[in-house]
Amino acid sequence: MQDLMEFAVDIARDAGRVILGHYRDSSLAVDHKADDSPVTVADRAAETLLRQRITAAFPDDAIVGEEHDDVPGTSGRTWYLDPIDGTKSFVHGVPLFTTLIACDDADGPLVGLIAAPALEEITVAGRGAGCFHQDAPARVSQTTDLSRAYVMTSGFEWWPDHLRERAATSPFTMRTWGDGYGYSLVATGRVEAMIDPEAAVWDLAPLPVIMTEAGGRFSSLDGGTSAHAQSALASNGHLHDALLDYFAD
Repeated sequence: MQDLMEFAVDIARDAGRVILGHYRDSSLAVDHKADDSPVTVADRAAETLLRQRITAAFPDDAIVGEEHDDVPGTSGRTWYLDPIDGTKSFVHGVPLFTTLIACDDADGPLVGLIAAPALEEITVAGRGAGCFHQDAPARVSQTTDLSRAYVMTSGFEWWPDHLRERAATSPFTMRTWGDGYGYSLVATGRVEAMIDPEAAVWDLAPLPVIMTEAGGRFSSLDGGTSAHAQSALASNGHLHDALLDYFAD
């Protein structure tokens, strides 16, 4: 497990160097995908590097990523990649974008990593091996009072109207220090929760093992535990049920 965590950290750092080579480059071209989300040469190049490194080390593993086609595997392990989670932040020179890497096996989530290249921060966890931030153990906050909680989200444009209305009148403080960085903030105890009503599997795959190993909880908004559910709530655990109830349909 330790070797696999170190491998994830190593390839994340290499991808980060590729990404930072394009960061705050005034000549950087921004394309838009079919869903109108932005993508750049940095996204594609970083994911290509990650795929090459994984394939070289583990040729039988499957790979699922945001920017390129799925690669089937025979080992029973699958890697999930989001080279730049928060491309809008990246192209605007905001340093809160992250690189997300996860590996699942037949028993479920195995390794999860959130790297913030511009901030030189890495949060990584392995099943049964703990969660670490900057090489030190990472733990969620111990806040139990919802009115004192800080809750993150990636942006309110994805929220259904009724949930947006509840967020606007919530007893807790909401901020949009979101995307993968928001989940890292939860795992390291700097905020209490992160919520995304809409997300893809490569956005969420690192979270089950990270939150579990940091002492928190991860679920979809309907309470399920799969990263494939297309919504997410990550919390310090103490406030999880209260937040699920608050945002229940």
